[in-house]
Amino acid sequence: MATAGVDVDAPGPARTLKRLALVTDAWHPQTNGVVNTLSRLVKYLESDGAEVLVVTSDGHRTVPMPLYDEIRLVCDPWKAIRRICDFRPDAIHIATEGPLGLCTRIFLARTRRRFTTSFHTRFPEYIRARLPVPLTLGYGAERWFHHRAVNTMVGTLSLIEELQRRRIGARLVHWPRGVDDDLFQPEKRRESVYACPRPIWLYVGRVSVEKSLESFLGLDLPGTKVVVGDGPAREGLQRLFPDVVWRGWRYGEDLAAHFASADAFVFPSRTETFGNVILEAMASGLPVASVPAPGPMDLVFDGGNGALGDDLRSACLRALKCSKRAARETALRYTWRASHERFRSYLVPV
Repeated sequence: MATAGVDVDAPGPARTLKRLALVTDAWHPQTNGVVNTLSRLVKYLESDGAEVLVVTSDGHRTVPMPLYDEIRLVCDPWKAIRRICDFRPDAIHIATEGPLGLCTRIFLARTRRRFTTSFHTRFPEYIRARLPVPLTLGYGAERWFHHRAVNTMVGTLSLIEELQRRRIGARLVHWPRGVDDDLFQPEKRRESVYACPRPIWLYVGRVSVEKSLESFLGLDLPGTKVVVGDGPAREGLQRLFPDVVWRGWRYGEDLAAHFASADAFVFPSRTETFGNVILEAMASGLPVASVPAPGPMDLVFDGGNGALGDDLRSACLRALKCSKRAARETALRYTWRASHERFRSYLVPV
């Protein structure tokens, strides 16, 4: 059985880290929570004097991921090993289970080098949503991938408990994310952003099958449903739900205005490991309606900053009456600096 460490000051290069190799199959130009989290992390570490080698698909031959063209899979991941060795890192972190992560994990295990991993994405559920692959097979692969890591970093305590039950990871540690509360704040509200009937029910994120958007878009709710984001399921959903307002991807101040100008944030996904957009919504003063899943369960307090429930329509109507101040106060407890420092404390010397 895995044992979860929470708020542990791990030994290693917590304060003396000079060179980190970060291996990730998820990187720009992809737009998702994993890429945003890792990008901020790299900027922070570099600003604090560390040198970071980000091992991505750049410079490799790639092919589109089946059923998800915006994600590119590396065809020659072994070429990254020489770059890592030449870099001579103090610590190595594998962020994803794609070809680069798998190849690096095999190499490090065979050469008895120490490394850390993180659990960002529920790949077993993502695969099962597209192909008839049993969850037991997917989680067996996850168990193999993480069991040689010294620390496996997980975004929420509820997900740690679930992964413990599935016997994933030799040592699970809590690595919560943060939010830019200067960018996302209630003062960015502009009535002109939505020229449509209120209340505005907002979803922000990828538009893909595992996000369970149909369970939100099909609800009988007053006002207007708005989707900010894009993905492989958008074309089909847009045909099914012509009354929904589709805004595509938005960034920076424009995204902040879309958050703050809505009335409630709706999060129907059951496959999240954290839910960065939930924090961004709360920082913007939006109460959140969500199904009870790891991630939302750690952030949403029913009747306070939002509402949880398997009946998503009921949760939406209850969330609309919740406190915008409570939502904002929840978000302010999660800073990027604290998140980045905790990440660094869990790294281990190679």
